[in-house]
Amino acid sequence: MAITVEQIDLWLTVRSEHQRLEFKEAKTQYSNEKLYKYCVAIANEAGGHLVLGVTDKLPRKVVGSQAFNNPTDMAAKIFQAIGFRVDIEEVAHPDGRVVIFTIPSRPKGTAYHYGGAYLMRAGEELVPMSEDTLRKIFSEGQPSWLENIAKSDLSAQEVVQLLDTQTYFDLLNLNYPTQQEGVIARLLDEHLIEATSNGYAILNIGALLLAKNLKQFSSEVSRKAARVVVYAGESKLETKSDITGEKGYAVGFKGLVGYVMSQLPQNEVIENAIRKDVKLVPEVVIRELLANALIHQDLDLGGTSPVVEIFSNRVEISNPGEPIVPVERFIDGYQSRNEKVADIMRRFGICEEKSSGIDRVVESAEFLQLPAPDFLVSYKRTVVVIHGPREFRDMDGSDRIRACYQHCVLQWVLRKQMTNQTLRKRFGVSEGSGNKISQIITAAVEQALIKNDPNAPDSKRYARYIPIWA
Repeated sequence: MAITVEQIDLWLTVRSEHQRLEFKEAKTQYSNEKLYKYCVAIANEAGGHLVLGVTDKLPRKVVGSQAFNNPTDMAAKIFQAIGFRVDIEEVAHPDGRVVIFTIPSRPKGTAYHYGGAYLMRAGEELVPMSEDTLRKIFSEGQPSWLENIAKSDLSAQEVVQLLDTQTYFDLLNLNYPTQQEGVIARLLDEHLIEATSNGYAILNIGALLLAKNLKQFSSEVSRKAARVVVYAGESKLETKSDITGEKGYAVGFKGLVGYVMSQLPQNEVIENAIRKDVKLVPEVVIRELLANALIHQDLDLGGTSPVVEIFSNRVEISNPGEPIVPVERFIDGYQSRNEKVADIMRRFGICEEKSSGIDRVVESAEFLQLPAPDFLVSYKRTVVVIHGPREFRDMDGSDRIRACYQHCVLQWVLRKQMTNQTLRKRFGVSEGSGNKISQIITAAVEQALIKNDPNAPDSKRYARYIPIWA
């Protein structure tokens, strides 16, 4: 279907670029090599449109492009360079010529590359695909780790003995069937078990979520059990306890959260002239981050599991696998690594199948005026560090800039904009600290984390800020 002026005008209303839509001004020319790379990256991300002659910054408008005046010739060059066809259309928009490259999605189980580099987009940048992403792509169509058999040749009674089916029905607010056949039928329908010639087999996903004791299954499953390590101080020199859970993630989640909370250090605060003890980190934060770590881990990585490490001044929660969403987009972005696990855990009421969990973590940190959570990527692991209470004057520059960026993104998600005033409120400081807050904002702008809202009044006093990628 030919792209029309009306379609381009509709694209102009899009608030931000997304997986299937990329804008470039390219008023006079555009690099062939860069075009090839973008075509590869967009194809690897389910296909979409690369639009030349439209501003990629807000306010979005048509500026016209003189690039690629011979679309037929260029289409042939693209095919020769990257090995797949890209359709090119020219649209005579009233405000200028627009060139649209319609890029197909990669075939299932394969990924495209240019010059040996398998590319994808990360914000405005083109980056090599991670080993984890490529492995997922090349294994498409093959049984996933979750579909592997954890234990086979079981009777219906043995299935019920191994899995906590009572908790399964409780979490779904369903009446427990009066007959064992009803229990088995439900597990079959959920694809947590499957029928075999010799009875039933429990799939890895069934064991991982519902096992009464993960140790009763193979090491492929049992090694996924969550581990909680408590240290005596701020370093790993002295370990107080090191406990590995035994229950499946769903049936053991409440107990896991409770155990972690019981191990957190206490802080004494004064509220309404009354002293009281509070935990280092609020339960809502622990709950959301634990759910994320369990659900979004890379299950194909063997011999490793989600880990909670509790120090006297912070909590670190990590899971196997590098994130598939860039850490700087954790607040506004969402993509589930294990969709089946996420779906079931959502129906159990353990998580929400969207990015609101991280939003809630950041909101809690702001409400309690804690240091901003630190989202990190280490070797084949994703780590979240939650710091205990720290006064504004005790936060270092990186703490303040990180909090500034996260506050700006959170405001954007809420369809608002950050200002000096909102950031002062986030840090809990008075109006007299306005200059210090301005310095933090300036540093965040210089580090290309945030930018001035182009729709704001041209006044320093009324300046508003949005994320750099918005």
